[in-house]
Amino acid sequence: MRIIAGDLKGSTLYMPKNKKTRPLKDMAKESIFNLLCHSNKFSFEFEKSCILDIYAGIGSFGLECISRKARDVHFVEKEKYVVKILKKNIDKLKIKNNFKIYENDIFALLKKKNIFKLKFDLIFCDPPFENKDIKKLIELILSKNLLNKNGIVVIHRNRNSEDKFPSFFKIVDERIYGISKLIFGTHLL
Repeated sequence: MRIIAGDLKGSTLYMPKNKKTRPLKDMAKESIFNLLCHSNKFSFEFEKSCILDIYAGIGSFGLECISRKARDVHFVEKEKYVVKILKKNIDKLKIKNNFKIYENDIFALLKKKNIFKLKFDLIFCDPPFENKDIKKLIELILSKNLLNKNGIVVIHRNRNSEDKFPSFFKIVDERIYGISKLIFGTHLL
């Protein structure tokens, strides 16, 4: 697992020893960034953007965003042993600012009033493939007004998952890579 572009390009990341955590593969990660940066479906710039990385794991997505000069990256991860690896990766890459780690379940966090003090340009959701709460998660994200006006939500799922989404969530693009499905959406205003 490595950083694929930006200031930290080529840096390797620490990985968990067990197989419970499923880090985002480089191919899928590269595809996300290529689509966000080069597709005419999106108007997105990493520089000066605010990113929310939900189910962050070891932080590969959020750290990639920092490498590409994102202004702020907020990581949400509830597994303590994985948060330790995330912190080791941040230390290894010598990242000193522009990030925040929430060691908590995303649903518990979203129940707190105004836990996030800003809106996000990009929200990345990478829950365990067996997780069935995607519709509820997207409803909460959008009802809590966490997404900027032109913000994008990227969801990483198993290619065979048949998730339902709220009617006010507009799917802009969907891609399949190996066992992964990437869903790009936005708030339907």
